[in-house]
Amino acid sequence: MHALVRHNAHDRRNNYDVTNTVQVSNPIAVRNAVHELYSEAFPGLSFDQLWLAFYDFERLFTGRYPGYLGCDTTYHDLQHTLDMTLAVARLVVGYEQSVEPSDRLGPRRALMAVVTALFHDAGYIRHTDRDQDFTNGAEFTLYHVSRSADFLRRYLPDLGMTAEVGIASMIVHFTGYELDLDNIELDDPRDVVCGHLIGTADLIAQMADRCYLEKCRDRLYSEFVVGGVAVENAKPGEYMVRYESGQDLLTQTPEFYEAVMRQRLDRSFNRAYRYLEVLYDGQNPYMESIERNIAYLKRVITTGDWAMLRRQPPCFVGVPSAADDLKGLVDRQLASLSGERSRPREQRLMPV
Repeated sequence: MHALVRHNAHDRRNNYDVTNTVQVSNPIAVRNAVHELYSEAFPGLSFDQLWLAFYDFERLFTGRYPGYLGCDTTYHDLQHTLDMTLAVARLVVGYEQSVEPSDRLGPRRALMAVVTALFHDAGYIRHTDRDQDFTNGAEFTLYHVSRSADFLRRYLPDLGMTAEVGIASMIVHFTGYELDLDNIELDDPRDVVCGHLIGTADLIAQMADRCYLEKCRDRLYSEFVVGGVAVENAKPGEYMVRYESGQDLLTQTPEFYEAVMRQRLDRSFNRAYRYLEVLYDGQNPYMESIERNIAYLKRVITTGDWAMLRRQPPCFVGVPSAADDLKGLVDRQLASLSGERSRPREQRLMPV
């Protein structure tokens, strides 16, 4: 059982997890937290592969992994992945404590889940040779999960996890929208559970972030512009605007959360978030934080006082000029649309 640290919203640090106990911008801190969780849940598990995976993750995102340029997406940065990976480990351990022994994932699947989480956004990282025609990882937004699956196929054999390649490269798709989740075929129900835990962690970690609202407005919108989500080219001379600005993106978020995100969490992922409750005396710090974020956003929208969103969270990328480069791309892309005709907007899933 893990104590849930109660804190005032003003006390929680911007780069710490929902319990304000783990610095989720620090790979070593998250690695140690995962080690603590897994060493208790899976006695005798070797952590050599976990150590190496965290080491390679840090190299990949900071631009020190051979053949890759480092993370330059300011929303999907190093902190997001570490926050999500910690949530995966907690969900795994909570699940193991909640089900019958015959349904448990076991140490190998538990390890696969964490490694898949660490590289679930590897598809945003540009390759030095293959991606020379691209200037920012956000350009891969609509198909970054498939790229992450490709990375896992290449990487896992080097980690000594060749047997997990097929499963890991499929369950990573539970974090995206490129495949219909109902069409993902996995032979073992426990692998489906892994997908549900990973998909759940990806959603709840980012939406429970203390600075989720500011990050959506100031960072995710920019990635959506560059990735062809906020403004989509319909045909030559015509485009469709889904999100006119970061503020417009936030204005649509409460409805999106209720109509889409809750359905995904509750139905598609079978309420997997509930497995956290066994760790925290029946409470769920992630879902509680999400509800606070959405409630606060509704207040902002109702009052029209957007100055209430004033947090300035740090950004953890591997390319020092990432923020400026992304802003330049956004400005140029929006400027290029002048003179073209806009079609009526239509609703779309946010590929976060």
